[in-house]
Amino acid sequence: MRKAVFLLFFSFSLLASTLHLSIGASPSRINPLLATDSASAEIAGWIFNGLFKYDKDGKIVGDLAQEWRFLDKKTLWIALRKGVKWHDGKPFSAQDVLFTYKLAISPKIFTPYASEFRYVKDVEVIDDLHLIVHYKKPYFKALQTWMMGILPKHILQNEKDLMTSSFNQHPIGTGPYKLQGFEVSKDIVLKANSDYFEHPPHIERIVYHFLPDPSTQFLMLKSKKLDVGALSPLQLERQIDEAFRSFYAIYEQPSHSYTYLGFNLKNKKFQDKRVREAINLAIDREEMINILFFSHASICTGPFMPGTFAFDPEVKAPKPNRIRAKQLLAEAGYNAKHPLEFEIATNSNNSLRMYAAQIIQYQLAKIGVKVTIRAMEWQAFLNTIVTPRKFETILLGWALGLTPDAYSIWHSGEAKLGGFNLVSYKNKEVDRLIKEAETTINLQKLSQIYKKIFRLIVADIPYIFLYIPNSITVVNKKIQNVEPSLIGIMHNEIDWIKP
Repeated sequence: MRKAVFLLFFSFSLLASTLHLSIGASPSRINPLLATDSASAEIAGWIFNGLFKYDKDGKIVGDLAQEWRFLDKKTLWIALRKGVKWHDGKPFSAQDVLFTYKLAISPKIFTPYASEFRYVKDVEVIDDLHLIVHYKKPYFKALQTWMMGILPKHILQNEKDLMTSSFNQHPIGTGPYKLQGFEVSKDIVLKANSDYFEHPPHIERIVYHFLPDPSTQFLMLKSKKLDVGALSPLQLERQIDEAFRSFYAIYEQPSHSYTYLGFNLKNKKFQDKRVREAINLAIDREEMINILFFSHASICTGPFMPGTFAFDPEVKAPKPNRIRAKQLLAEAGYNAKHPLEFEIATNSNNSLRMYAAQIIQYQLAKIGVKVTIRAMEWQAFLNTIVTPRKFETILLGWALGLTPDAYSIWHSGEAKLGGFNLVSYKNKEVDRLIKEAETTINLQKLSQIYKKIFRLIVADIPYIFLYIPNSITVVNKKIQNVEPSLIGIMHNEIDWIKP
């Protein structure tokens, strides 16, 4: 009898499908409140749910929330899904939502997500499945605030220090997968949650192979040991063959990020707008994209994501005009005897940024500008250059959100140590519009305000907006039900079938 049971289990194990992925760094804390690095956020995304999420078209839909409505502009009523269970079998309830909110705003933890709740006045629990969120004022991101993963009160309510809790390495959530195994610098194994409220994922296991070297990831893809992976434009154009293309489906779309050259606006030479405009006119973005991406990228024209309500398609990047650029520099007092000189600071572990800096250096030399490049390891770069604002210009990137919040990067109140307004950009009209937008819940009016913010920022030239790289993803062709979308490939992974 035991032999028969063993054979049955062994046969099931062989049949159970596994999705093979790669991860380049170990997660630090698999906790949605504390997941500030991409590795932690990716793993936490499988384990936890928020009250709301984006669907494949970028529209807000319920996740743990079943129904919701605004009782007035400042009062949000939410009904939770029935029968949702934590991975340990305990029932999920409104008390967990209240507990997570109190944790997020608690001074006992350090989380960048606390600001998401800055307009929440309080959370009122009606019963286990119903709650009301009271806002201090109407807030345009009232629903997006609750996309953050919810934590289990019954496990963490007596935790003395969440920052160092073992929960961060052994998380319990409500999500489609449970963490089966995790060690630092080792593979990560996730197992399907058979009680998941939508339906159990068809793929039984997800294995993240720890591959910190991008070249090793590519070799694993070429040897067909990964089911999903990313390609660089160079790899796509020059380094894959027909066998690779016959095994993988290739999906390409604009990424949700952009790269920019930012001016330190406290530096006297960059306070002269003619200098910033001259640099803007001297940079040939098209040439840069052709060199870096083999044309697998698009020109970035401003601070918000193309296709969203905040993007203004009327705004175009300037065409290169070196004659006008030289005239502007001359007007600002620079010439061959007294050339404009400045330094570009960037991180050395991003080869594309290094190459982009060299291209900018080459292009600006054509108008007589002397550029030096300073590249540093990421943590040293953050600690000694970015955080203390000790730079003339920086070459960096930002993620692009479906619902942008201009406050953190563009409001003058964030032009401080610890804030994300790294270049010290200040425009009173932009400040006013940002605050007006925060209390505007009519999408059409909000769109008008954000497009005006878009135009004003671009006109001020605090950044040289450079490019939006394409995201190139390959997926094993044997996998069924893959649906590319605005939010990426993996949005419906629980529906994937791997024969």
